[in-house]
Amino acid sequence: MSEVFDDSTLTEIAHLICGDEPPLLYRKGYEIAAFFQRAGWDDVPEYDGTPRHKWARELLKERQEDGTDDAERAILRLANRLEYYNQQKEYHVALKRLNEILVLDGRRIGEDGGQPALVCCEAGFEDEARQLPRVELKVSVTEVVSDPELAATVQLRLDEARACYEHGAYTSAVIMLGSLLEGVLAHAAQIRAAGVRMPKPLRNMGLNDFVDFAYENKWIEHDAKLASELVRHYRNLVHPLAEKRTGHSPNRDTLDMCWPVVNATLNDLAATAAAPPATPHAQARANGGRSRNSNSPAQRPTPASVARHRPGQGTVSGA
Repeated sequence: MSEVFDDSTLTEIAHLICGDEPPLLYRKGYEIAAFFQRAGWDDVPEYDGTPRHKWARELLKERQEDGTDDAERAILRLANRLEYYNQQKEYHVALKRLNEILVLDGRRIGEDGGQPALVCCEAGFEDEARQLPRVELKVSVTEVVSDPELAATVQLRLDEARACYEHGAYTSAVIMLGSLLEGVLAHAAQIRAAGVRMPKPLRNMGLNDFVDFAYENKWIEHDAKLASELVRHYRNLVHPLAEKRTGHSPNRDTLDMCWPVVNATLNDLAATAAAPPATPHAQARANGGRSRNSNSPAQRPTPASVARHRPGQGTVSGA
């Protein structure tokens, strides 16, 4: 079934297509017709000299009344980077204004397989709309998981968690994130050289064990270790009785706190993928209660911490 948009939404979309207001991308009449063709429309009429905004708006309304999904196609083309070759500024302005328009209609632009897609959201004003937290995932899954088959599975769970987030399925999203986190940490424990002995057989370890083991071997940083407890807590809500005992169901705020933990952990794992194993002596100093020299190697910034705290960048999704 094609999306149905309010007339006021189509009116504003027509303004974006025309691009009369700088720094939007300006399109002449014949360029608007070409735009609709690139959006996948069939039988686009030649521009007839009617004022451009009126012409574009009437075409959008006619196609919607005909029951086609052409209005949606035009909206997604506005959000497509391919429409803005070497015009990055115009692209970002158009995308921001497009979401400001769509969010009033209960929708916004998301991504599906790297391509723009319409997703439902809470209707409101854009400055009130909640987005995924800006602790950015700076690495690909394949930089963390060396097994191609497992990497594909992890990427699928990351994509599904994002889809759940965008559609309000917050319990499902946090369970998916917890599963993903345990999977990548178990993979690291299985293939990496470790300076600290595994506390129990791999098959008997849970998420908390894997987090502690990764931290003891210097694969993740202290902030990721502490914050992972939050993900573990909510991941346990896969059991309905646990949710009943907790008396709290995950909501969007829950995901806004949990998602950065997963991104930070993946960033740390990628940054330490080629690092030598932590020695038992170094770990004993870390856990034995003695203060460490602030200039010791264990205290120096790691690539992950530098990336996480670099000025001008978010600190953690990213999906």
